[in-house]
Amino acid sequence: MSTTPDVVITREPTGNVTAEGGDELAVTLLKRAGFVIETTPLSFWYRLPWDMGEERENQMASHAAQMLTAVGYQVELDPGLDVTRITTPTDPLGTRVYGQQILSLTDQLNGAETYAKAADLIEHVVDPDDGVLVRLGEFFEAAAVQANVADTDDGWDLSHLCEDAAATLTSLAEDLRGADHQTRRLGPPQKRSWQEGVANYYATAPRPHTGATPSASEEPSAPPPTPPRPGRSR
Repeated sequence: MSTTPDVVITREPTGNVTAEGGDELAVTLLKRAGFVIETTPLSFWYRLPWDMGEERENQMASHAAQMLTAVGYQVELDPGLDVTRITTPTDPLGTRVYGQQILSLTDQLNGAETYAKAADLIEHVVDPDDGVLVRLGEFFEAAAVQANVADTDDGWDLSHLCEDAAATLTSLAEDLRGADHQTRRLGPPQKRSWQEGVANYYATAPRPHTGATPSASEEPSAPPPTPPRPGRSR
């Protein structure tokens, strides 16, 4: 599959933000994102309006790139225009995009205000089917296969290292299975709905008495005298 970009969006030395390439649909999306056409007798391209300010230009260029990428275009976006790119002192251009995604996940975990939110984030890492650990294990398994293809001593050594890494990640994923559920249980219990409260009330409420019974402190009243039966007396 070709990785040649269909559309290139860049900031020129003059400061203009321009876009080139693409077909009719790409042009339509660029117009929708705010680009305007610029023509010469031999060519044409698209640019953002002037005097918008760099911050707004960066936002519009990033939005255009997202729309184009969403429908399948290969887009080369000038790193200086990408407002979604995370940068660090060791990666000032934000080229290590997959590591930056994990960094973003870590930042969200540090900012989680409840254990429930933290558990949702941890699930992305420990999920047994699609979590980060499982996918990393698969990555190193593929790397081991690639190293073996070289059919050299260095390739075999690297393959063994990758296989060990995959096994370690698989074992770690097994050990951490359910860590998200454990984290969720660290927080307060979930509040019951009012329906559950009503149902619980009627299930545990004391039943009304059908007849009065004397209390222990009350003395039983004396029975009434038995009237004499009619008959002869001696």
